[in-house]
Amino acid sequence: MESYFTPPCYNYFHKYVSKYGLNIRIFIFLAQKPREHGSQITIFTAFMKKMIKPVQNNPETKKKQVTKMFDGISKRYDILNRIITIGIDVLWRKRVVQLIKKHKHDNILDIATGTGDLVIELARLETQKIIGLDISPGMLALGKQKVAEKKLHKRIDMQLGDSEALHFDDACFDAVTIAFGVRNFENLDKGLHEILRVLKPKGTLVILETAVPKNVFLKGFYTLYTQNIMPLVGKILSKDRSAYQYLSESAAAFPCGEAFNNILRKNGFIQVEDFPQTLGVSSIYFAKKP
Repeated sequence: MESYFTPPCYNYFHKYVSKYGLNIRIFIFLAQKPREHGSQITIFTAFMKKMIKPVQNNPETKKKQVTKMFDGISKRYDILNRIITIGIDVLWRKRVVQLIKKHKHDNILDIATGTGDLVIELARLETQKIIGLDISPGMLALGKQKVAEKKLHKRIDMQLGDSEALHFDDACFDAVTIAFGVRNFENLDKGLHEILRVLKPKGTLVILETAVPKNVFLKGFYTLYTQNIMPLVGKILSKDRSAYQYLSESAAAFPCGEAFNNILRKNGFIQVEDFPQTLGVSSIYFAKKP
């Protein structure tokens, strides 16, 4: 009988420390025991229980809200990304490319391609075709401009599209990549099934996504940084604190490590591995289609 390990479900205990007029929220994550239903253990995460949207009380779908949000911050997205990650995200993308390089990569699809950082890095490989796909016209326009400036427009095709309804034939890509986009899916399972569909047999999926460090001290600093400092920097530079509040909250809620590995396995992927990056603040996930 098929069963899955239940990722930790977390309770949030809020403690406020007032010092020098500043309120600092400290999140303590306590793992609970898995819940069993009969003989099967179900996938159960805080992320799946409550969908994180840019504006929670807005009746619009997460997909529509995410599209508008990225359109709104697109012009300052690159510079904010460099500042918030201290430029380390560039190294993480290079590591994604190194993983892809070890496997067949004639035709690559980069989902949530944004302003094109990863597709441009992928163009260093010997490929026949690279497609960058994004749901945000604003982000995609900047990506197209960057691709054209680097004279890569003949090798990279930037397209508007929905990751949960891919407009491609079955089994047409050797590899699919996603950098900091999978947690923005409205329906994670649907998106992963679509990726599995368009991958060729034995095709490769590599995902770069934020993660929460396991070390309790690093976790405390990470939470302070993402919940307080990151939204403040976003407000100062992009005039949109709520967008970066959403990005930090969705990062904290998204299942990482073995929890996400099991979600990939549940959706049909094999040879699943994760590689924590830079003290565990992000992870690279590797998986294959059977």
